[in-house]
Amino acid sequence: MGMRPPNVFAAASLHENPLDRAHLLRQSADELRGALAHPEARVHLVWRSKSLVLTEEPRAAFVTPHALGELLDEVVDHALERLLFLGVQHETPTFALDVSHMDDPTDLVATVRGEFSDLRQVGAILPSEDANLMAYARALATWHHNHRYCGRCGSRTRRDQGGHVRHCTNPECSHQGFPRTDPAVIMLVHDGEDRCLLGRQASWPAGVMSTLAGFVEPGESLEMAVAREVEEEAGVRVLEAEYHSSQPWPFPLSIMLGFWARATYAPVNVNPGELDEAHWFTRDELLQAKAMRELRLPPPMSIARRLVDDWLGHAGRG
Repeated sequence: MGMRPPNVFAAASLHENPLDRAHLLRQSADELRGALAHPEARVHLVWRSKSLVLTEEPRAAFVTPHALGELLDEVVDHALERLLFLGVQHETPTFALDVSHMDDPTDLVATVRGEFSDLRQVGAILPSEDANLMAYARALATWHHNHRYCGRCGSRTRRDQGGHVRHCTNPECSHQGFPRTDPAVIMLVHDGEDRCLLGRQASWPAGVMSTLAGFVEPGESLEMAVAREVEEEAGVRVLEAEYHSSQPWPFPLSIMLGFWARATYAPVNVNPGELDEAHWFTRDELLQAKAMRELRLPPPMSIARRLVDDWLGHAGRG
C-alpha cells in the first residue's frame, strides 16, 4: 500500500493522541466536579448539526464554565447532568455541551469570536486533534439526543459518568445504555490491474463520484459486507477485500471501515435504488476527468478520497 494522506478525524499515530479520555475520572462525580472547577477547564459547544469554530483561524473554539454559568443558569444547577466530559487534553479538562435547545446561541459565541460551522465543511482545514475532538463531541451529543427514553420500557433516561452512560429512571427496569457507533464499510473497488469502480447517488452535486459504501448488517463480517454491498449496488462480484484504514464519521454516528476490494472486471449493473450511476475508470481516465473538471472526487478530509488517492499512487506496485 502507498503512503496515506492524513486522516483528519484520527490521531497522528496510534500512540500520539493528545486527548486522554480519562475513563476512570469520569466514573467519580467528585473527580468530575474537580475537573469542572479547574481554572483552565473549557467547554466546546455543539448546536444542532454544527460545531463551534474560531472565526479568525481554523481551530476548535471553547468557552469557560463560568461564561456558561452566567448565560445558562440551568447548567450551573445541573452541570454534571448536562455537560459531556471528553477528557483531558494538554492537561486541560475538556467538556462539551449541546445547546441545540437554544433558538439563537449568538450570545455564547460572541464571547470567543466563534461561529457554528458544519464539521464536514471545515474538517479538512482543522488540525487533526481539533477535528477529532469535535467529531467526538458531536457524536456524543447526537447519541444523547437519540436516547432520551429507554429502549426497553419507554421511561426517561438520565446521564451519568460525564455523559458516557444513560440510566433508565424506572427502578423496575434500571437499564444502562452506552454510546454506540454504527459500523459501515467503504471500499475502493478495483480489478487488480488499472481500473477502479466509482459511483454516485442522485442526491449528490453534479459530477461528484465516490467509492461505494454501506452499513454492516447483523451477523456479517466486514469482508462479507464489502462483497454484499458491491454486488447489491453495482452487480460486481468481489474476489477479496484488503483492509486499508478507518475514520470516525459522526454524521451522525458511524465509523467508516475502509477497504480495497479486488473484483472481477465486468459490465456494471446499477441498482437504481442504491446508485444513480457507476463506471469503471482507468487511472489515466480518472486523472484526465479530474483535470478537465468533468468529475469531482469527495473532499480531502474523507476516507473515500483517501482510498482513491492512495490507489492512484499505487500503480505498478502489484
